[in-house]
Amino acid sequence: MRVGDRLPELVIPVTRTLIVSGAIASRDYQDVHHDVAAAQEKGSPDIFMNILTTNGLVGRYVTDHFGSGAVLRKVAIRLGAPNYPGDTMVLTGCVEQVEGDTAAVKVVGANGIGKHVTGTVTVTVPGTASASGSASDGVPTGGAA
Repeated sequence: MRVGDRLPELVIPVTRTLIVSGAIASRDYQDVHHDVAAAQEKGSPDIFMNILTTNGLVGRYVTDHFGSGAVLRKVAIRLGAPNYPGDTMVLTGCVEQVEGDTAAVKVVGANGIGKHVTGTVTVTVPGTASASGSASDGVPTGGAA
């Protein structure tokens, strides 16, 4: 885990099922996340993803990269362009800061109309700090595989 390390892209197809199930799972029953007519009445061309689903996808992106031992300490995101059904969101990330076994990762999620989400995720990856306090190669150590 080093400053400048880039996380591989994660491509997420934005489906109606993803949008609706994410809203239901996060108990967000706002009609704009499941009712096309209601969303259109409120000025949107279609239903759109809620922030809690986006937050979960960003967290998944970071923990998938750093492994099952990774602990999210803070997820600070801002929404931009909506995620509509039929589009694709591509998440990218870059390690911006490392202190011991904790890193700040800048994350951007873009879709066909722009940046859907931007933010910073603070993650601790136990076992990644060396004795000198600098970051190691990002592979957790010390456990049985």
